[in-house]
Amino acid sequence: MERPNLAVIPTGPGSYQFVDPHGRVIYVGKAANLRARVTSYFADPGLLHSRTVAMVTAASDVRWIEVKSEVDALMLEYNLIKQHRPRFNVRLRDDKSYPFLALTLDEQWPRAVVMRGRKRKGTKYFGPFAHAWAIRDTLDALLRTFPVRTCSPAKFRQHERLGRPCLLFHIEKCAGPCVNEVTPSTYARHVDGLQRFLSGDTDDVRSSLVEQMTFASANEQFEDAARLRDRVGAIDRAL
Repeated sequence: MERPNLAVIPTGPGSYQFVDPHGRVIYVGKAANLRARVTSYFADPGLLHSRTVAMVTAASDVRWIEVKSEVDALMLEYNLIKQHRPRFNVRLRDDKSYPFLALTLDEQWPRAVVMRGRKRKGTKYFGPFAHAWAIRDTLDALLRTFPVRTCSPAKFRQHERLGRPCLLFHIEKCAGPCVNEVTPSTYARHVDGLQRFLSGDTDDVRSSLVEQMTFASANEQFEDAARLRDRVGAIDRAL
């Protein structure tokens, strides 16, 4: 395959598809930066895996679909792999084998977890995704903006008994509901914000945080403003 005009490829997140001369999709991938990721396939062949070289050799074109966020890119990648069954992707099994990002909304203090297997009532699911590691990385970034718990019920009860929060509280990736460091209403806002973000409402969520940051700064609540600034930055990294 000839090197495409890389300058026309967007630098935002999305999914890319390599296509053979018959128009069949032979590989689907996702990227935080489409241009950078597609460019990497046209590096020195000696630096690439032999399977990657074989895929690029078999392809005649590369296409892409830009989306708003990395979460959207992950979901799109899964759906395109399922639709096209590309021969250079690992074959999909049934959906139960693939991870979802779940919010346990039926719990007093809902948690965000990566789940596989049968769905259960009271839990909101996002996905499925092709790669568990990718959604874990994205969730890790989002926890700085929406610090909801990710621990098991047993871990939560343990820290509740001890009266001490875990490390995630100290690095500001959990609001600390196990030790009453957050009110139910504030925690509910974190959960709602994460749910809206994962549902694709990214612009409104970011705008709301910027408004809160501006208000805090105008009222000389500089600590709160700095925290909100960091949360906006975390959202920008996840987009």
